[in-house]
Amino acid sequence: MDTESWKFLRSVCILSFLLGSCFVYQSLRVVVAQEDTKPSVTLQVDASYGAGRPIPETLFGIFFEEINHAGAGGLWAELVSNRGFEAGGQNTPSNIWPWSIVGDQSSIYVATDRSSLFERNKIALRMDVLCDSNGCPSGGVGVYNPGYWGMNIEEGKKYKVAFYVRSTGDIDLSVSLTSSNGSLTLASENIIASASDVSKWTKKEVLLVAKGTDHGARLQLTTSKKGSIWIDQISAMPVDTYKGHGFRNDLFQMMVDIKPRFIRFPGGCFVEGEWLSNAFRWKETVGPWEERPGHFGDVWKYWTDDGLGHFEFFQLAEDIGAAPIWVFNNGISHNDEVETASVMPFVQEALDGIEFARGDANSTWGSVRAAMGRQEPFELKYVAIGNEDCGKTYYKGNYIVFYNAIKKAYPDIKIISNCDGSSRPLDHPADYYDYHIYTSASSLFSMYHQFDRTSRNGPKAFVSEYAVTGKDAGTGSLLAALAEAAFLIGLEKNSDIVEMASYAPLFVNTNDRRWNPDAIVFNSSHLYGTPSYWVQRFFAESSGSTLLASTLKGNSSSLVASAITWQNNGKDYIRIKAVNFGASSVNLKVLVTGLDPNVMKVSGSKKTILTSTNVMDENSFTQPEKVVPHESLLEMAEEDLTVILPPHSFSSFDLLKESAKIRMPISDSSSTSSQKV
Repeated sequence: MDTESWKFLRSVCILSFLLGSCFVYQSLRVVVAQEDTKPSVTLQVDASYGAGRPIPETLFGIFFEEINHAGAGGLWAELVSNRGFEAGGQNTPSNIWPWSIVGDQSSIYVATDRSSLFERNKIALRMDVLCDSNGCPSGGVGVYNPGYWGMNIEEGKKYKVAFYVRSTGDIDLSVSLTSSNGSLTLASENIIASASDVSKWTKKEVLLVAKGTDHGARLQLTTSKKGSIWIDQISAMPVDTYKGHGFRNDLFQMMVDIKPRFIRFPGGCFVEGEWLSNAFRWKETVGPWEERPGHFGDVWKYWTDDGLGHFEFFQLAEDIGAAPIWVFNNGISHNDEVETASVMPFVQEALDGIEFARGDANSTWGSVRAAMGRQEPFELKYVAIGNEDCGKTYYKGNYIVFYNAIKKAYPDIKIISNCDGSSRPLDHPADYYDYHIYTSASSLFSMYHQFDRTSRNGPKAFVSEYAVTGKDAGTGSLLAALAEAAFLIGLEKNSDIVEMASYAPLFVNTNDRRWNPDAIVFNSSHLYGTPSYWVQRFFAESSGSTLLASTLKGNSSSLVASAITWQNNGKDYIRIKAVNFGASSVNLKVLVTGLDPNVMKVSGSKKTILTSTNVMDENSFTQPEKVVPHESLLEMAEEDLTVILPPHSFSSFDLLKESAKIRMPISDSSSTSSQKV
């Protein structure tokens, strides 16, 4: 290459470099300009020793109501629906739904009668088998139960089937778990007994081990032996339940992961009933399961066998590690009331229910608990007198009678009124007042300040039911969850007056949505948490922690934030939580003050962000993790933490508080050393 060519090529390269550099510079200017257009907000947090305020140990918990088949066909692992044939009513012959016949009218006749062994549930099922081994269809005839929209049977798992039977002759009965149409047998055992063995009601039990999996399976009882057979109180339970206590493991774990400090039960409207005749009455739900009559919950329009009863609710609370809050009927339903002069039977029922939980094993109702296998009392410190009855004709009069009777017998029990005392004082004594709120997303977001001006005198607030509902909620949207997150931060900041809060409803079986939205969605085999569920996980460390004073500075109309400090495994943490309810990203600078830099410093630990591409995005069985929190390491330069809050997001940033390392000056006579202060 000659000299002139080399000079020309060099000139071209230099020009290309300069043009490229200019382009990169302009691009960087554009990026910086774009970053600078984000609103900038500062959160100042006072982490001074002793400057924070303790958050109540009980602040965040859960509310369990028998709604949406949350218990029957849900948390309570019983697979058989209408196990005692009582759901069709006491007049026979009655409807046996969801039971159905295996066979046809020429081979079997089925009808209910009132011949049961059990006094509180007299209905039993009679099967007249009209064929024999030569004339019966292959596999025999009988009845089957599909459970609650199909039984979840898994290969290798064990299932205990128990039932009562009697007959006028010998029996040869096949007890099987089959596929949804009965064509494939997953597990089966035969029960053979002579007429003398089953001439009277006899309990039979079999243990079935599944040889296959079917999420829509059914239980069958079939025979090819001619004669009359009566069956009653048929139960099928997976052996693998939480601690053997009857709770479905995956649903139980979803509750545990919220780290609830209390559980309110069993309702809600379920406690009231549309009519008092259908209200939840605890005495009908204790004792052996086969002796419980069950009842029709006329508010949510379905039958429950009440396997999940008064005893089981207290066991559930203990297993979760949450304080039980028992809500009982106060003589008032949606449509009828008991006059105050006649309310004492309801008062005595409440006192008996407390004795069942707290009484010693020799007391009248404590002995019933002991007979169920629990000698030592349960913990019970909170009770609620009725639900959403404030303003009813006899509410105040009834309430006073209940309050005085309970305080006389159990002075330490905290009593919850269901009249709202947040805006004006109650006109009756209470330790807590109940506050419920269901509204739009924008409204709930603005209610971040709801309790700012509430009087700090008198009873504390219990926000036992809150949620975004309506079109903003869909069936569990990100938008709803963000508004709820802001509301909860507001409750956290007002936890000197608000001592307890819980979302509602907790569970929904997707086959029977009686209320929408809900925190946890499930069917017989699968589940997922809605964004509202995941929001609650952000507050798992809040109860019992310390609230730090924090202030937002800048254009923060769409932001809500808080700061807490707590200990985990001997280490001190600060958690910053921030909701960006707006459609634009925000630069958030966190300034932690009050720490002596020579003694203590903060460093990044973890950041967690809940967001999605569309504010109305939801989770589903096909996309159960479409809107879930994403965790990553949090990096910060020295004491400076500047983060970007994505549009429509809920973020938390965990900072580790640790001792500062002070480097000692170097002298001629000493080597380098460091000291931890």
